[in-house]
Parts: sequence; structure tokens; C-alpha cells
Amino acid sequence: MDFSQQKVLVTGAASGLGRATATVLRDAGAQVTILDRDTAGQDVATAMGAYFAEVNVTDEASVKAAVDKAAASMNGLTAAINCAGIATGEKTLGRDGPMPLANFKRTIDINLIGSFNVARDAAVIMAQNEPDEDGLRGAIINTASVAAFEGQKGQTSYAASKGGIVGLALPMARDLARDGIRVMAIAPGIFRTPMLEGLGEDVMTALAKDVVCPGRLGKPSEFGELAKFILSAPYLNGSVIRLDGGIRLP
Repeated sequence: MDFSQQKVLVTGAASGLGRATATVLRDAGAQVTILDRDTAGQDVATAMGAYFAEVNVTDEASVKAAVDKAAASMNGLTAAINCAGIATGEKTLGRDGPMPLANFKRTIDINLIGSFNVARDAAVIMAQNEPDEDGLRGAIINTASVAAFEGQKGQTSYAASKGGIVGLALPMARDLARDGIRVMAIAPGIFRTPMLEGLGEDVMTALAKDVVCPGRLGKPSEFGELAKFILSAPYLNGSVIRLDGGIRLP
């Protein structure tokens, strides 16, 4: 694939998996727009020669404005990669009572509804592209998690949100088939992101012991490389790919 012809927006790209994905695609020659709530994303974008649009993925007007800005900056849009999300930990019933419903809703709003919010507006723009020889006009990649399949205690809201991402892949792909837009999801395992690094080396070493092979945490660049591969492989559609070193959460 000639990535110089790709025009990609990546949400949550001020840090972590999103930043790594944006970096991999820029290095391949694609135009990239970083969408993030953190205005530090502007510095990240400037450093890699990308564009930036501030966004709140849970707000309809904010998302439409950001997606429109991305398309205007790049003179089009061929792919949208949703990496924006939060990881929360709280039991259904804790020592102080049941989980506040607002906490559950917030995780669903950001991880699941936010991804759908971006995808639907991106699809409007991609549907206007000229189709390639396969009739394809664009691609959407959403970020799930292995927690969607093996959620651990304290992960009800997070696992539910990521399970929703898994459930979106096939029906959204079917919805957008007539428009030539593919939909995929990546379910990462335990990756060495800034959030995880904040737990310390001892904790990360312990977590890595559950990875089958290679016995280490995932590198954010590996997530980015898989996203890049999905964009270059037109027969991938409607599926979820686990990227986890064989880990199965206990």
C-alpha cells in the first residue's frame, strides 16, 4: 500500500497506543490528524508533522467538529482509528456499597459510545471517497481489549465497554459494506503504556509473567504496526484480532 495516499485520524493519540499508532503511520508516509482531549496533543502532532484537533469523544458537536477539521486539514479521510479510552477499576459491590451508576456510565460513554460517535461521523466523509478496485473507500479500527473476553474482578464497566467494541465489529462492517468501508477491532493484552508504567517495574514484571510468549509486555509500536497492517490488508473485515502474546487473564 502507498501510505502517502492515506489520510488517517487517530483518537487518544496524545499518548499511549494512540500516539504509537500515529507515529507508525506518519513514519510510513500517511497524513495523520491527532484527536485528543489533552491539548498536549498539539505538541505531539507538531513534533511528528501531524495535525491536531481537540475533541471530547462523548460530545456529538465536538466530535463532528474534530472529524470535519481532520478532513479539512488532510483534504479528505481514508481511515479512523479509535484509541481514546479509560481503564477503571471498581467492584460491582464494594465495601462502601454498590458502584455509583455514574462511574459505570462514564466508562461506557468514553470507551464504547465515544468510539461509535467518531466512527459514524468519519464514515460520512469516507463514503464520499472514490472507490478503489475493490470498491473500498475507507476503514475504521476500534480498540477493544482482552478484558472483553476475560474481564477480571473490578472490571465490570471496562469489560462491558470493550465487549461492546467487539460486538460492534461485524454489524458495523455489514452496515457500511455498501459504502465500501471496512471495520475491524484490535483487542490488546497488557501493554507498556505510560498508565501502566505508573504502577512501577515490580508490578509490570509480575504482569508479564502471565504472557505465554514472548514473556514480556506488549510494545505500543506493535499495536501501531498491526493497525498499519489492517489498513494494508483489504480482506480483513468485521473481525477482532487479539494482540496479547497468548495471555489469558485468570
